[in-house]
Amino acid sequence: MTAKRYRAGAIGHTGKGNFGHRLHMPYCNLDNVDFIAVADPDKEGRQKAVVETGADHGYASYHDMLAKESLDIVSVCPRWVDQHEEMILACLSAGCHIYCEKPMAADLASADRIVAAAGSAGLKIAVAHQGVYLPQVQAVREWVSSGRIGKLLALEAYGKQDHRGGGEDTLVLGTHLFNMMRLFAGNPKTVMARVGKEGADVVLTDAQEANEPIGLIAGDFVTSTFLFDADVTGHFTSRRDQPGKGRGYGLVLIGETARIAINGDAGFVSMLESDVWTPWESGQTWRDLGVPMGSLQSDGNRLAVMDLIAAVEENRDPISSADDARWALEMIHGIYASHLSSTRVSFPLDIRTHPLAH
Repeated sequence: MTAKRYRAGAIGHTGKGNFGHRLHMPYCNLDNVDFIAVADPDKEGRQKAVVETGADHGYASYHDMLAKESLDIVSVCPRWVDQHEEMILACLSAGCHIYCEKPMAADLASADRIVAAAGSAGLKIAVAHQGVYLPQVQAVREWVSSGRIGKLLALEAYGKQDHRGGGEDTLVLGTHLFNMMRLFAGNPKTVMARVGKEGADVVLTDAQEANEPIGLIAGDFVTSTFLFDADVTGHFTSRRDQPGKGRGYGLVLIGETARIAINGDAGFVSMLESDVWTPWESGQTWRDLGVPMGSLQSDGNRLAVMDLIAAVEENRDPISSADDARWALEMIHGIYASHLSSTRVSFPLDIRTHPLAH
């Protein structure tokens, strides 16, 4: 039997999210994919993308590209989310599977429509939470599942905490961490959170668009505690302008017998084989786990597309699916919903519009 060859394309918008984190590039090194076309209304951006990818054609309109090229897979690349739903629905209507930049949507109502449309069409959507595709993270997932660190007790996550610290960090970079938390602990049940700005509680009038239009944000300080099944707790914190230039960005998994640390771009993974971390005791050292390492962007994008193709052929969800992206966004919205109501809130959220838009 001859293996299927896939026809791929990409949608970008130079000046309005561009081609995201190079989501148009991973097809170039895949033997079973022919990269056919790019679409970008900006002429110079379109020509640049054609050269970069070796695409056969460039289109000013992605609708024209979808109508003429009979594509199997399309990357929805722009970082800006204001056109994501329209682009995704157009691709689904054309019968295309999708690799989409994160965040997938600006609010849960949009994410709900995307997930429902993909389900109705029987098509797959993978989302660019690249870290969960990397071999080192998949190895950690296996170790946690097999009990190598004992029972999983807690997850400690920290944003990059640079000039974007607080609300923007939570949305731009925290989404990777929330997605990764669910990879290890499953869906959260509740969240309790506080969001602050210059020492005071955030109020609705503090809501603003992020530096790029990817959804509403607020605050320069975010702290939150999630409860997962089996009483696993998950903490996320982000403060603006912390020292360290983002080196603290990442996730620590705390088990009964060991801890595993994954830095934010998953470039380093280490283990502390001790049931209690006590810095005043000798002999407690973090050691490199010695697993095959992949890079977040180049390897992550390539592995994501490879997994998307495997998901299509095996009729399963991608490792980071549209539903996973919706959950990451739901955890972020849950933080604001909890803060604004001064109470612990349960998932899934009843209100699907953005909490800061009310």
